[in-house]
Amino acid sequence: MDHCCSHKRTELEVLARQASQRRVLVAVMLINLAMFVLEFGAGVVAHSSALQADAVDMLGDAVVYALSLYAVQRGARWEAGAALAKGLLILAFFVFIVIDIMAKMQHGVPPSSRLMLAFGALALIANGACLALLWRFRRLNLNMKSTFECSRNDVISNVGVLVAAGAVALSGSGWPDIVVGVVIALLFLRTALRVIGEAWPAWRHASAD
Repeated sequence: MDHCCSHKRTELEVLARQASQRRVLVAVMLINLAMFVLEFGAGVVAHSSALQADAVDMLGDAVVYALSLYAVQRGARWEAGAALAKGLLILAFFVFIVIDIMAKMQHGVPPSSRLMLAFGALALIANGACLALLWRFRRLNLNMKSTFECSRNDVISNVGVLVAAGAVALSGSGWPDIVVGVVIALLFLRTALRVIGEAWPAWRHASAD
């Protein structure tokens, strides 16, 4: 009887954690979708590579959170598969940002530092909230670990956008914006390679089982 109750309690604890994961993932997904629309639009108006790169990251994270939601309760194979898909998606965004930056270097104009500061700060607040929501799940499993890492990278990117905005305002040049766009792209590449490197063996192992 005690063993049965203990087993049932463990099952209920697992279900509670999964329900909590779902609520948090839905919340951060909606925050990122809303911020993508706002920040990408601001990036286009401001002619800012850093803002657009950060906004694309927001869209990528929204897709990442959707994949994480799908993987919850589906076992180790689905969790590893979702993490692998995230890594490949982040790698695709790296390529997109590099192409955009190359175009800006050839035909770009200095961005609006005022818009960069306003929307960079708004994005930092939004991503700070997402990071706080995800904090307690950061070591729960491979799926949530990769999700937390995406949100942490967002905060770093937001700080970079604010630094670029300040440098653009002081120098009147568009180069700080381009430099930060490159740094964000390299951050994407680093994260993508690490996530893929962890997820691929886990997916193969789970598939073999």
